[in-house]
Amino acid sequence: MPLRPIDAIFVHPEKRLYVVYFRGELWQLPRMKVDHAAWQRRQTYDGNTKSLYLSRNQIVTDPILSQTLRTLNLPTAIRGSTLPRFEAWWEVHGFEWLKKLLSNGESPLAAHQSSAKTPVLKNQSLDNTKIDVVNPIEKTETLESAKSATEENAFDNMLAELTNEVLHHRP
Repeated sequence: MPLRPIDAIFVHPEKRLYVVYFRGELWQLPRMKVDHAAWQRRQTYDGNTKSLYLSRNQIVTDPILSQTLRTLNLPTAIRGSTLPRFEAWWEVHGFEWLKKLLSNGESPLAAHQSSAKTPVLKNQSLDNTKIDVVNPIEKTETLESAKSATEENAFDNMLAELTNEVLHHRP
């Protein structure tokens, strides 16, 4: 059974840019930032594939782009490898690796790894002398939890789709 193409983030250290391996095609991002704005300005990558190294961090933090790119939390052993070496690993071991994780009830999605580690409040002041009593923290918690719930729902849908493809052989 042919395995669906993977989405992965690569780094070109000399040109200092990201190249996204998106469903079998290489797309160069205009800067060292992986977000929706950069994705909108992507160009096809036509450089040397041996110059690309698999990024150690596959997590896409932009909520819009994370619904498009289904990056995986890849094994530590292949992080930092060149594109040809990564493709060879994926072709030989990718399906079994995915099947094992999904059979064990684990999520291979990089997005799930980040949502488990992300705190609910961001940029909270540590200065205890200036505490606002107008409840901006409650408002922030509500916005963050709503955003988090929406992201988790999208990631759960991605995981269900991936599980159907891998375990049940349904596209």
